[in-house]
Amino acid sequence: MGLLKKIDKHRRKVMKSMTKSVGQVPMTIPKEPIDKQAIQRVLICRPNHRLGNQLLLTPLVEELWKTLPHCKVDIFAKGGLSPILFESYPNVDRYILLPKKHFKQLFSYLNAWVTLKKRSYDLVINVDGGSSSGRLSTKHARGKYKIFGDKMPELSAQHQDYNHIAKNPVYNLREFFKKSGISPSTDEVPTLNLMLRPTEIESAKNILDDIVKNEKKTLCIFTNATGAKKHSEAWWNEFYDKLKDACSAYNVVEVLPVENTSQIGFRAPSFYSKDIREIAAFMANTELFVGTDSGMMHLAVTSGTTTIGLFSVTDPKKYEPYGQKNRAVNTSQTTIDELVALIQAQLL
Repeated sequence: MGLLKKIDKHRRKVMKSMTKSVGQVPMTIPKEPIDKQAIQRVLICRPNHRLGNQLLLTPLVEELWKTLPHCKVDIFAKGGLSPILFESYPNVDRYILLPKKHFKQLFSYLNAWVTLKKRSYDLVINVDGGSSSGRLSTKHARGKYKIFGDKMPELSAQHQDYNHIAKNPVYNLREFFKKSGISPSTDEVPTLNLMLRPTEIESAKNILDDIVKNEKKTLCIFTNATGAKKHSEAWWNEFYDKLKDACSAYNVVEVLPVENTSQIGFRAPSFYSKDIREIAAFMANTELFVGTDSGMMHLAVTSGTTTIGLFSVTDPKKYEPYGQKNRAVNTSQTTIDELVALIQAQLL
């Protein structure tokens, strides 16, 4: 293990120790009921750089927009993705960004924490109660009311999907509203949404048309993943062959990862881009996406295309693609033939 990784591992242990007592109660609430106009500015804390974790914020941002349309939202995150992902959200105002590699950009790292203290907020929301940095930033920020992200057993008993990482902060926010005298929404929790512009979708359609060069509809696959989530080349090749045979009325196009690798040896027509919004717009022009639990799977959900998420080691109840006809499939318990049959049913 390199020196920086050793230091970072130690940092995580120290921060976990520092924050274990942060938020003795799940949230702070007004002593008296308040009008929703009193919530003018909200800070969302999610100091994580991963694509999927940031996309999973979109339901919370949309919930705030629908319930408090007058309210401005700041996002405390890590890396440079947030301004790209939330550029179409009218309620998102400002980003406070930690550098992705904080040891190499120590001044920027410290400056982000200093900036966090400069503005006052009516409400500060920590999205992930298990994140030490999230809890610490929630405590550090100047906020009248705070939601620390702890799981609340009473909400878990009310909502069978409470543990989903995108839905949990929405349910917590609704509970804060309820206890503050603000009428919460009773609608289904919003799905992930990148709010793509029509011009983005149209531009990506031209790219897709140039790849397939026919009038058939297109299925989209993503064969990459990190660590133990990655399925083998043998698995993907068998799946690709059976999918092509069973769905011969459709094109099958592979969306490639930033590493430009393929678990099927580039046998399918492929699309490569480093532009996150362009990738999502490309997916929006396809009929269905199939891919392992990953940032790309969540990106597919935000595009609005039907998404089949493949799970083998991670918890579907926490990360599954939800909404519309989206499904999570446990490939440890589902054969490839059964998966292909499910895909055929979803296309009907």
